[in-house]
Amino acid sequence: MPKPLPATQEHVYRLEESIDRFVADVGVEFNKLYNLQTRNEAEMRAYKEENRAERREMNRKWGDLANKLGTMVEDLVYPSLPRVLQETFGQDFDSIFARVRVRQPDGWMKEFDAYAICEDLAALNSTKATLRSADVDRLVDDIAAFREFVPAQAHLPVVGILATPSVHESVLNYAERMGFLVLAVGDQVLEVKNRAGFVPKRW
Repeated sequence: MPKPLPATQEHVYRLEESIDRFVADVGVEFNKLYNLQTRNEAEMRAYKEENRAERREMNRKWGDLANKLGTMVEDLVYPSLPRVLQETFGQDFDSIFARVRVRQPDGWMKEFDAYAICEDLAALNSTKATLRSADVDRLVDDIAAFREFVPAQAHLPVVGILATPSVHESVLNYAERMGFLVLAVGDQVLEVKNRAGFVPKRW
């Protein structure tokens, strides 16, 4: 096989050098692009986390203010119930009531913080500034009282919902064992604090 002419051989060498420089330049630019993308992703994560922390802090302050003013039901629970109920049960509740006082003919009166009604379910809320285990137990009695004081809805199964600005893990665990949904301040003004997959008991 004939050897390449000197000029042709030199051309091949130059072409190989050009390809090597091109590959090297592409590698450098790729690394720059990769590092830029990685930095942008890290900055975006930090930005999202900062926003999330600010939103949590704002919600916490709102919860503290509502607690001090005694308007937690009106300011936190009532506006949040439609979203929470839709997310939890996958259905819209036709009627939601807050601060309901019911008086029986004998003069006995009972106040319910909030409750919601749909075609086949009732949801009864008890809101506490500080949620304790005793409040969990009292919700059982409130469910029984709800059937007595609101007899038009006595045929419906009832789910219990406890709401509070923040909840201690031990109380949350106890409420779960009793079958109750627990709401507290978080990324949302009020969000469900039960473990993933928790299904509220129907009383």
